[in-house]
Amino acid sequence: MVKKGQVTGVETDKGQIECQYFVNCAGQWAYELGLSNEEPISIPLHACEHFYLLTRPLETPLQSNTPTVVDADGRIYIRNWQGGILSGGFEKTPKPIFTEGKNQLEIQNLQEDWDHFEPLLSSLLRRMPELETLEIVKLVNCPETFTPDMRCIMGESPLVQGYFVLAGMNSAGLSFGGGAGKYLAEWMVHGYPSENVWELDLKRFGALQSSRTFLRHRVMEVMPLLCDLKVPRWDFQTGRQLRTSPLYDRLDAQGARWMEKHGFERPKYFVPPGKDLLALEQSKTFYKPDWFEIVESEVKCCKEAVCVIDMSSFTKFEITSTGDQALEILQYLFSNDLDVPVGHIVHTGMLNEGGGYENDCSIARLNKRSFFMISPTDQQVHCWAWLKKHMPEDSNLLLEDVTWKYTALNLIGPRAVDVLSELSYAPMTPDHFPSLFCKEMSVGYANGIRVMSMTHTGEPGFMLYIPIEYALHVYNEVMSVGQKYGIRNAGYYALRSLRIEKFFAFWGQDLNTLTTPLECGRESRVKLEKGMDFIGREALLQQKQNGVYKRLTMFILDDHNTDLDLWPWWGEPIYRNGQYVGKTTSSAYSYTLERHVCLGFVHNFSEDTGEEQVVTADFINRGEYEIDIAGHRFQAKAKLYPVASLFTHRRRKDDMELSDLHGK
Repeated sequence: MVKKGQVTGVETDKGQIECQYFVNCAGQWAYELGLSNEEPISIPLHACEHFYLLTRPLETPLQSNTPTVVDADGRIYIRNWQGGILSGGFEKTPKPIFTEGKNQLEIQNLQEDWDHFEPLLSSLLRRMPELETLEIVKLVNCPETFTPDMRCIMGESPLVQGYFVLAGMNSAGLSFGGGAGKYLAEWMVHGYPSENVWELDLKRFGALQSSRTFLRHRVMEVMPLLCDLKVPRWDFQTGRQLRTSPLYDRLDAQGARWMEKHGFERPKYFVPPGKDLLALEQSKTFYKPDWFEIVESEVKCCKEAVCVIDMSSFTKFEITSTGDQALEILQYLFSNDLDVPVGHIVHTGMLNEGGGYENDCSIARLNKRSFFMISPTDQQVHCWAWLKKHMPEDSNLLLEDVTWKYTALNLIGPRAVDVLSELSYAPMTPDHFPSLFCKEMSVGYANGIRVMSMTHTGEPGFMLYIPIEYALHVYNEVMSVGQKYGIRNAGYYALRSLRIEKFFAFWGQDLNTLTTPLECGRESRVKLEKGMDFIGREALLQQKQNGVYKRLTMFILDDHNTDLDLWPWWGEPIYRNGQYVGKTTSSAYSYTLERHVCLGFVHNFSEDTGEEQVVTADFINRGEYEIDIAGHRFQAKAKLYPVASLFTHRRRKDDMELSDLHGK
């Protein structure tokens, strides 16, 4: 039962129970239970049949401390059960169950299926030949729930305060139970867990991922993946083309290869005509990928001519009010000063009480009482919930999700100004259209296009926010006029390379709820003295006084062979003077530096006590660094934010002194 967006109680067949908190940890029933509330809550998970066999005790019964054995190649696990064996696995052809949401009380009636279990039994006998002499008690068939991305679901509902979820353990409930319970308890008591658990947060999903058909098809792919090698940049193949830009078919016909984020299709890169790429299975690699040269040409075009990237998936909100309430509440919710002239864009963070990033975004002031907010794609549910939670109930504020209303085109490159000038018959030079400026204008025949002088990568260019009915027209006009300037399509892999070499951190990868602006060189995006309090201000003032205990640092790999060595992808250990100090959060090949670039946080652990100490710029600069890639350490040069202007023109690594990175 819910009142004013808050849990008030539970109605049962034995009467009502008053409560402030409710935890949905109903396993395979969590989906239906979520929908049974007064305010339905979407919990995307789906059950599959899961098989395991039980044997009589061995001649010498197994001890209770016998370790669990996991044979990933055989897709099986083996553990002790009352002195005998319990063994199950994750077959390549799973059997989803209860898609229609009925008959879940009849789980005792699930049938043995020895034919289906046979591949797993063969693996088991190959691993334990003596099992043939043991008496099998039975083959158990029971439901097990799986989620769309192989990660469990926990956290508070975006719709109802006090409604928490802990479900979808993907057959690892015993392993994860202790930690999951701890973090959920912290979440309920303190309002947030002690570690960053965004990857498990219920708010990473939207209601769009709760279609039973989508879930049925996705879990058939997810369950086998539990035993497969996860290569970098792997994309799910099922449940695709759920959310698409109006330009999807047009881009697809031009060779776009797609990735999916929050259900949205986004172009990774564009395969030129006549270029053959490896088949999907062959392209799985931890080494240099087959798209290397394609992305290189896209990056080169961004730097020397002009490229178009469809960035429609980014989350877009409009916040308006009749009076000054919109400005007042946004000043309280965001760290930077939003009281700027109409038309100006502000990069800012939405912080929590600890000063950590709940969101990293850009906000344009459309008029005195209206603001346009651009956030990362997977912030759509999380950001909406945070804003709703902190907005006064009785205000006349209007918060509208306009993600679907606008197609976003990113025009990157020095010739972007020429393309837009021709299409708008308006001067677009920095004198007439300064950086971080927003203006509604005509592009081609279309009116009301929001043009912003920013690119999310640090390169010159513009973002165009186009009402969707004009999207195809504007795209065609841009591509037509751009021909003489060498225009081409580009994808998110080029964007990633450009933003990482420019030291642009992204939320969800480099920034999270435990990262503050002072730890990643973003002091300029915080106005501590803007004349009013804001969430996180006290924590930042304290941190400014005491110093930071980690700092986001850029690393440029020195002795790494791009063609022959394993690539860094993310999560690699960072060593300073031989001591572990942190791990990378994102990485990409810089086609400008012709080196790999990694971003990651450096800590200062005391050699005597192991406790964390303050990390100063001097501490970073005095260290000798190595990045460990699969057990091999590569030397790396460290650089702190902000980056000196290394990238205004292309320089070959032969004549570029990387030692310059420590200066300026």
